[in-house]
Amino acid sequence: MTIEFLARFLAWCLAFNYLVLLVWFFVFVSGRHWFRDLHGRWFKMPDATFDAIHYGGMAAYKLGILLFNLAPLVALHLARGG
Repeated sequence: MTIEFLARFLAWCLAFNYLVLLVWFFVFVSGRHWFRDLHGRWFKMPDATFDAIHYGGMAAYKLGILLFNLAPLVALHLARGG
């Protein structure tokens, strides 16, 4: 496995993970009531708790993207000499 292959792989992972995050965000923003009704079938919780869980989940997911995709990609880029 070469550094170029690994860098390309991490770049695609970064793009895919941000796409997942954006879809999650847009479904949450535009279809919040549908999303709330869907989850409300299984879990009974107030709206504020529902919002906090999803915003926290998005924040944790974004942090994971930064730590596991972007940081190694930048490190590989710097290791190759810029």
